[in-house]
Order: sequence, then structure tokens, then C-alpha cells
Amino acid sequence: MDLGFAGATSVVVGGTRGIGLATALCLAGEGCRVGIIGRDAGQLKETARRLEDAGSPEVLELRADVSSTSEVEAAFQTVGTRWSRLNVLVNTVGPAGAGRLEDLDDHGWTATFDLGVMSAVRCVRSALPLLRNAAWARIVNVTAMSVQHQSPYLVSYTAAKSALLSVTKNLARGLASDGILVNAVAPGPILTDWARPVLSSADVDAGDPVAAFQVLARDHGLSVDIGRLGLPEEVATIIAFCASQRNGYMTGAHLNVDGGSDFL
Repeated sequence: MDLGFAGATSVVVGGTRGIGLATALCLAGEGCRVGIIGRDAGQLKETARRLEDAGSPEVLELRADVSSTSEVEAAFQTVGTRWSRLNVLVNTVGPAGAGRLEDLDDHGWTATFDLGVMSAVRCVRSALPLLRNAAWARIVNVTAMSVQHQSPYLVSYTAAKSALLSVTKNLARGLASDGILVNAVAPGPILTDWARPVLSSADVDAGDPVAAFQVLARDHGLSVDIGRLGLPEEVATIIAFCASQRNGYMTGAHLNVDGGSDFL
């Protein structure tokens, strides 16, 4: 299926690692021009090389701290100067925010909401003129399975992701008249950096999604019907469809990519 990304422009926020990196690589492989926002210059440069190798005709390294309004605005000014329009914005940055209510102080709550919600708000706000200037445009925000399946050990993280979902649905309604479709993707347990310390301590290959699931099921009660952790690229393909011209009528949706972990 041709997703219609040839000649399109995109920005992936948090595109140097995990689901963000997998999404950027997926878009690059479809012939999309890709801008990546991250804080580490070395990671940006290495990621840019990988995206070029994957097939992107043009890559923008956009160094910015998404907690800074001025740095986010400067990043999108660069996009505007280079491309003048933007077809796709993907927000993949997620907060830490682990801990029970009694473990979290005000600073922890504020930091989690700033990274988990306000980073996306800043990026959407700065990108809107460029999205409106494009012939077609899509926004995809990455939430989490825990929005629908609550955890007392992720109380601030889940609250931030729930707020991001609310922002997504409001944006979908507010931007519909502009022809900008806005959706959210909710990953389940995906084999990214969060799992590696746990698996290393259990002497388990961090690249084996079945073994990883078995450890997390045994020690942490993880439940996944398919019986393995997901891979970042499996989430990325769903994000890419949401972000594509092939998606012409879905907006305000919240799509689970969770291996059957949660059907709510």
C-alpha cells in the first residue's frame, strides 16, 4: 500500500530513540522528508545518518529541549524556513513519572505533566501555521495503555497521558475544519529502554520479546495475550498509517497497539 508520503514533510518529536526512532525510520523508508527533534547533538547526527540510509530524501536535525517554548519555536522556524509547510507532526516524547501517589512530590507531578502534555502542546502550537499551509496534514500523539488500564504505580504518568488524550480529542474537533486529522496511538508493553534494566538484572536477552515477556509476567504480573512484548516498529507502522494520506476519515481516535493486553 502506498501511504502517499513521497515528497511529504514530517517532524518526529523524540525521534532519536524507541518508538520515535522507529517511526522516523518508517517514514523515511516511505520516502518522506523527516525532521527529528531531540536534545543530544550526537544522537541527532547518528539518527540523521540512519534516516538517510533508510531512504529519506532530506533530514533536518532539530536540536531542542521540548520543555522550552523558545527552543521549540526556533525548531519549527527552521522547518518553516526550509520547507514552508508541514504534513505530519508526531509527538512521541513521554515522561518518567513512575511511583505511587505518596512517592511523588509537587515537582515530580509538574515535571511529568510538562514533559508528557505540555511538550506536545508546545510543538502543536508552533507547528500549526505550517500544518495549515500544507495540502494535507496529520497529527499523531503517543499515549499509553495505562490510560485505559490504570496502575497505582504510574499515577502521574497515567494522568499526564490521559490529559494528552484529552488534548488530542479536542484538537481533532477543533482542527477538523482545517482538514487536519488528529489521532492518538496507545502502545502496550513495548521492548524499549524501560525494560532493559529489568531484563539485564534477570540475565535475559533484552532483544528477545518472548523471554522478556516471560520475566515481566512472572515478576510483575504483566499480561499480554500474544505472549510477547511488542517491538517499536510494530507501533511505528500504525502511527505511519494514522499520519498518512491513506487515513482520510479517522480523527479523534485512540488506537491500542498492545498485543491484546487491554480491550477497553
